[in-house]
Amino acid sequence: MKGEFWRMKISECIILSGGLGTRLKNTIFDLPKALAPVAGKPFLYYVIEHLKKQGIEKFIFALGYKHEMIEIYLKEYFFSTNAVPDYPSINYQLSIEENPLGTGGAIRSACSKTSAENILIVNGDTLFKINVAALSHFHQQENADCTLALKPMKDFNRYDAVKINESGKVQSFREKQFYENGWINGGVYILNVPSFLQLHLPRQFSFEKDYLERYCSSKKIMAIIQDEYFIDIGVPEDLEKAGREMDK
Repeated sequence: MKGEFWRMKISECIILSGGLGTRLKNTIFDLPKALAPVAGKPFLYYVIEHLKKQGIEKFIFALGYKHEMIEIYLKEYFFSTNAVPDYPSINYQLSIEENPLGTGGAIRSACSKTSAENILIVNGDTLFKINVAALSHFHQQENADCTLALKPMKDFNRYDAVKINESGKVQSFREKQFYENGWINGGVYILNVPSFLQLHLPRQFSFEKDYLERYCSSKKIMAIIQDEYFIDIGVPEDLEKAGREMDK
């Protein structure tokens, strides 16, 4: 029985794609951030493709700003790929917020679309090519409430740094400032859904501030380091960088 437990695979994913893309306004104009063009394709295309290769079979898209545009793209994308023999069971659902819910509220709403006990969560404007099986194994082995994928980084000031102990338990989140080196939150999580939903959180809240930071001492919030490809297109410079790298 225990061996079967460790082999439980993560096959469902929430993709947060409701961001406004304020810092990209003059670059992508009225497009949602996840649809920013990168090497001839919407950035979201690369996120989905990586996750499919990692064994994800069901996608739940948490949408907000300009959600109609993303809905149109997803219909075209999944219609054209559903016929591919390698991915016969892929499907998707939408979780649409009519009013801003914050990352936490968006995740909680999207969790109503899944029956999985543990679900992968990623951002639609970030590509972190993690090994989902390794992240899942660690999460389940530790019986964690939430497990983060951390990216080692040097000379950065755009991200919070995460402090963990020798067993991988998150100790604290350090505020944005210049760091010569450290581990950043890559925006990829495996979340224990029942544990998360039992918390009394407001309707609108930040997953990072109001859940991860607030509960890291009282909940089992773990982290694993994965030094894999990472790009966050939140600023024009990194959107251009993504275009150069995806075009190779």
